[in-house]
Amino acid sequence: MDKRITEQDSNYRHLEKKSTIEILTDINNEDKTVPLAIEKSLPQIEKLADAIFEKMKVGGRLFYIGAGTSGRLGIVDASECPPTFGVPHDWVIGLMAGGDSAMRKAVEFAEDDINLAWKDLSEYAVDCNDFVVGIAASGTTPYVVNGLKDCNQNNILTGSISCNPNSILSQAAKFPVEVIVGPEYVTGSTRMKSGTAQKLVLNMISTSVMIKLGRVKDNKMVDMQLSNNKLVDRGTKMIMGRSDLEYEDAKSLLLAHGSVRAALKQLS
Repeated sequence: MDKRITEQDSNYRHLEKKSTIEILTDINNEDKTVPLAIEKSLPQIEKLADAIFEKMKVGGRLFYIGAGTSGRLGIVDASECPPTFGVPHDWVIGLMAGGDSAMRKAVEFAEDDINLAWKDLSEYAVDCNDFVVGIAASGTTPYVVNGLKDCNQNNILTGSISCNPNSILSQAAKFPVEVIVGPEYVTGSTRMKSGTAQKLVLNMISTSVMIKLGRVKDNKMVDMQLSNNKLVDRGTKMIMGRSDLEYEDAKSLLLAHGSVRAALKQLS
């Protein structure tokens, strides 16, 4: 039987009787344990990130599938890759039970549909060149578990991110990651420590893969999209740091070429 640590009683009692600062301090103390739990899982995360990189370097795509908070986190990570790294929107794709409308409002029982994930993936013509990562704090969500099983049957490599040991999701994934953060402050509220752990792991995976794919130069986002004034200013200063250009000249060069990378190439 699965060890449902994510559903165990909180280590704290009578929360309604606590002061605001007591609640905040308790939550902060619990949150401090998350990076330490992730540290124990770094070897698993490394294997998953390297496997994803091997697929993406030859043209494969990365899919995240999840439900509820886990699904939302996958969509957030996927949606941030194009503006951060200047990659096409179809390189990293986040899917969640219930579709995009579930980002704001839960779709009842969508996560319990064992056929829905494969249907969602099939709309993107997923194939053996791609990689699919299932995200579920419990490690038991039917939408996610059965989605990975369907991928396995179709020779598509799979990974997972969960917060319970030896879950059925981990068993279904070829490259499982388990971050055991313990019981939540509010019993069963996995949007808290579990969600934080998943967000951090997703950051690590997408960032490390994009760096290995050459989407970062030195420590700079040289391919970022110039979608607002703040990013134009940041890009301008990157160019100034690598040239003798004054601000307005660097900005004009940046806007003319559309990215820091292209502008710097023009200067080389």
